[in-house]
Amino acid sequence: MPGDSSIPLPTSTKTPSSTSPVTTTDPPRVAVVGGGAVGVTAAADLAARGAETTLYDRDALGSGSSGRAAGVLYDAYAEDVDAALAARAMERFRDLDESLPGFSFTPCPYVIAVREGDEDVEAVPAMVDRMRAHGREVSVVDPDALGERFPLATDNLAVAAVAEGAGWCDPAEYVAAMGERARIEDVDVRTGVEVALGDEAADTTDFGTGPTPNLRVDGESREFDAVVVAVGAHTESFFADACVPLPVKPYRVQALTSRRAYDGPMVYDATAGAYFRPHPTGLLAGDGTEPVEADPDEYDPEADDWFREDVSEVLRERADHDPDVERAWAGLCTATPDGDPLVGEVAPGVVVAAGWQGHGFMRAPAVGEHVAEGVLASLERSGEGEADTSPWIDAFDPQRFDGDESFEIREGMSVRSRSE
Repeated sequence: MPGDSSIPLPTSTKTPSSTSPVTTTDPPRVAVVGGGAVGVTAAADLAARGAETTLYDRDALGSGSSGRAAGVLYDAYAEDVDAALAARAMERFRDLDESLPGFSFTPCPYVIAVREGDEDVEAVPAMVDRMRAHGREVSVVDPDALGERFPLATDNLAVAAVAEGAGWCDPAEYVAAMGERARIEDVDVRTGVEVALGDEAADTTDFGTGPTPNLRVDGESREFDAVVVAVGAHTESFFADACVPLPVKPYRVQALTSRRAYDGPMVYDATAGAYFRPHPTGLLAGDGTEPVEADPDEYDPEADDWFREDVSEVLRERADHDPDVERAWAGLCTATPDGDPLVGEVAPGVVVAAGWQGHGFMRAPAVGEHVAEGVLASLERSGEGEADTSPWIDAFDPQRFDGDESFEIREGMSVRSRSE
């Protein structure tokens, strides 16, 4: 499949956890739990690399956060690892536009706008310099020049930046198309099943200490060479059932679509905390971040009235767009103590991929690829004794936390988070 080259990412110098050598010459058996964008991409990429792969989801593919994502895609990051992941993700999105039936990517500039009086005004030029150092086509623009180029009101802006190499897509379309790719690659896709870590007859605290990890699938124990867990907002509870604490907190975000036409760029009004982009029915807009932990099984999936009012005001002010709301909804994002995701082994053969701070979908093609390559590299190295380096990204090591950390949820889209 396209885009199979390795991501040029910093890796750890730690010795990875040792597992018992894989003595069989058969293809490695890998289970992926979670049928969102990251999970379905990892499953397809694992199978394309020769693994015997089974993908599990308790509902339908894309029924969780991926199906409620905004589909805003950009590579404008300042931090090294984020920039590398984003660049690879955008490369794959563009390639898949030409090679993945049922999926389309629409190029569209991305505007970051900061209003007068905002404390982040001074941070924008330095942020853009760091993005440009990574080869991103991003520039600081004068607000008046921005208004001349795009149909946007700019009179109350202090500074703006435009990322040219951005775009958007339909997240549900991506998951469905990648799910079909996975099936073509002979992934055994099983939906509507309940999955848990560990053997029901064994001590669940020892689930990662045996020769291979076990899963309970609808109560029946099944053994794999490796297990990838990409269950989004359910990550903390999923691992808690196996007595493995992980600091991943779900939080609620909101979006809506408008039937009125919009032909401008994607915009993030950083001061208002709202974004909008073109959409097949007219426009899609989002905001409504609630920085409190949400229950993934009990949260309200409908948008709040205050959100509709607030984001509508931003649309009228910034884009002269009085929305005719077609649909409004809420979804879940996940936060970690330091804002970086958890990607890597939590026990021998057991890999987690979670904690995206609202950026999970836009990085899914790169993260899914990285997970597939990391799993297979770990399995290969497990039969070779100790290795000098790990195939995983050190900054994302899930074992960097104790798991019981207390932390506040912060929004991942802010200028401050981009600048760090």
